[in-house]
Amino acid sequence: MSIADNLLKYKNEIESDGVKLVAVSKNHPVEAVKEAYDAGQRVFGENLVQEMVEKQSQLPTDIEWHLIGHLQTNKVKYIAPFVKLIESVDSIKLLKEIDKQAAKHNRVIDCLLQIYIADEETKFGLAFDEAVELLRSEEFAAMKNVRIIGLMGIATNTANEKQTSTEFNELKVLFDGIKVSYFRKDDFFKEISMGMSADYKLAIEEGSTMVRIGSNIFGKRIIKHWKNKD
Repeated sequence: MSIADNLLKYKNEIESDGVKLVAVSKNHPVEAVKEAYDAGQRVFGENLVQEMVEKQSQLPTDIEWHLIGHLQTNKVKYIAPFVKLIESVDSIKLLKEIDKQAAKHNRVIDCLLQIYIADEETKFGLAFDEAVELLRSEEFAAMKNVRIIGLMGIATNTANEKQTSTEFNELKVLFDGIKVSYFRKDDFFKEISMGMSADYKLAIEEGSTMVRIGSNIFGKRIIKHWKNKD
C-alpha cells in the first residue's frame, strides 16, 4: 500500500473518534511528507530539531509541526519561529527557554507537559509531583509566551495490554486533576497525547485526544544522520 493509502486508513479510523492524527515523519524524506500532505494530512511530528527545520523550509506553510522528541534548551531557537506544538516539555528550564524564544518572535507557543508513565528508565518526562510543582511555581506564572494545552505520555514498550491501559489511565486521571486544579476555566487545556502504532487503540479507549503514528504510515524508516547545529 502507498503512503496515501496507509494514511487514509488511519485518518478514517482515528479521526472518526474525534482524535487528532499526528503523522510521525522522522527519518523519512520530504517527498514522503509531501505525499501524505497531498493525501490531506496537515499535522506532522518530528523528533529532531534540525530535521524538522530542513523539512519545514521545503514544505507548504500550512503544515502544523509538532516536536515530539526530547528537546534540548539550546535547540529551541531554531523551531521557535514556526513550531505549532512542543509535546515534550519535561522541565521548567526548558519551558523558560521556550517562553524566551517565543517572545522574540512575538508568539505564544503551545506546549504539552511530558509525564513519565512508563516502567522504563530510558523514557523522559516529569513525575506527577514535578508537573504539579511546575504549574504552582512563580516562574511559570510569570511566563507570557507559552501555553500549556495538555499532557503527553509514552507507555512502556510491552505486550501486556493491561499494563499499557493502566499507564494511559494514570495519565488521564492526572490530566483530569490538573484540569480542575489549574485550568478549570481554560478551554485550551484539552489535549492528552498518548498512543502510537502499537497501542493507539488502547490509548483512545483511555481518553487520548492525539495519537502519533509513524512507520505504519510511511513504512520502514530511512536512517539519516542529521547534523546538529551549535
